[in-house]
Amino acid sequence: MSNTPYVLVLYYSRHGATRTMAKLIARGIEKEGMDVRLRTVPAVSTVTEATAPDIPEDGELYCTEEDLAHCAGLAMGSPTRFGNMAAPLKYFLDGTSGLWLNGALIDKPAVVFTSTSSLHGGQETTLVSMMLPLLHHGMSILGLPYSEAGLLKTTAGGTPYGASHLAGADSKRPVDDTESDLCVALGQRLARHARRGLS
Repeated sequence: MSNTPYVLVLYYSRHGATRTMAKLIARGIEKEGMDVRLRTVPAVSTVTEATAPDIPEDGELYCTEEDLAHCAGLAMGSPTRFGNMAAPLKYFLDGTSGLWLNGALIDKPAVVFTSTSSLHGGQETTLVSMMLPLLHHGMSILGLPYSEAGLLKTTAGGTPYGASHLAGADSKRPVDDTESDLCVALGQRLARHARRGLS
């Protein structure tokens, strides 16, 4: 494993919007000169015998506990599921008690992001639901300040709690320019705070 400091962008995406947001946030992190590690989590099945391959067929690798333990900062994203994070991401986080016991994430900066089908479909509650386990891990939660002009002009996604996206009922609405700018800005803010934590 490389000793180069990196920011972890951890996400679950079903229709691709959250993955697009993850890549935009990664772009913001890289703009600030920090390395980024994109990771996802496998789907959760109601069939208990179902297993996922160790390596996904496409997209990013699955996140490991080591990826999380050694990051300098974390961006975490999920589509909204009834105003909450998706089960696969929650399932992954539920398995991180070892990191909680040894305090591996204490004082590291973190941000959250989400995508919803409807404008009032639980963007802010989903963002808060992702913050809760991170607060238990002792992480420092960052949002988007209103110095980001997009927060005042958006007609779709974008909240002070984190980046968000309105995907539409068919989940096909692309991330618009304002949502994109806010994702990049969130990545930049996270990277700046992560770098400060390394000094």
